[in-house]
Amino acid sequence: MDIEKTLFSAALDAAGNSYSPYSKFRVGAAILCDDGSVVTGANVENRSFGLTICAERSALVAAVSAGKRAFKALAIATPDATYPVSPCGACRQVLSEFFPPETPVQFGNSRESQVRCTIADLFPYDSLHELAH
Repeated sequence: MDIEKTLFSAALDAAGNSYSPYSKFRVGAAILCDDGSVVTGANVENRSFGLTICAERSALVAAVSAGKRAFKALAIATPDATYPVSPCGACRQVLSEFFPPETPVQFGNSRESQVRCTIADLFPYDSLHELAH
């Protein structure tokens, strides 16, 4: 089993659950937990656009709410984009709270068009990370 393909497929499936009537921009995220389980999330928009919940934070909140605290990988799917779209700044900040810097991340608009990096690549100067120790 190719975990990258499986995780990205889960993110694509999660994008199908997006509530995005305003932007028409679906996003899905899938987190591989250290116990092998996968938790997904989708973006949930609101008329007050600042209250929109991104897929990455949706998945992370679901995982933490289920008692998960250790994560091995993250996939983000943006099937309505024409190129791979990376996480927003708010998501990068929240992800850095729970994911070690070396955690692999993949994001893309399709199975054929993806970027692979790490949390540290997304948030290279995490000056507040040491506060958690």
